[in-house]
Amino acid sequence: MKEIINTKEAPQPIGHIVKTTIFLSDMNNFSLVNEIYGSYFTKDFPARETVEVSVLPKNVNVEISAIAIKA
Repeated sequence: MKEIINTKEAPQPIGHIVKTTIFLSDMNNFSLVNEIYGSYFTKDFPARETVEVSVLPKNVNVEISAIAIKA
C-alpha cells in the first residue's frame, strides 16, 4: 500500500481509489493482509477482490492492483 500511495501517479487523497485487487500467494495470509489493508482507509472502502495465485513475480507474497479516479 505504501508503494501505491507514494507513486507520482497515486491519487491524493487515498479516498480516490475505487477498486483494488489483492493477489496472495497463500490465502492463509488473508487475515494479516486484510488488517494492514484496512488501516489505510477510514470510510468508503473501495471495491475489492482477493485472489490466491500459485506464484507472483519476484516471488513476493502479496501484489495489489488499484484503480483510482482523478479528482
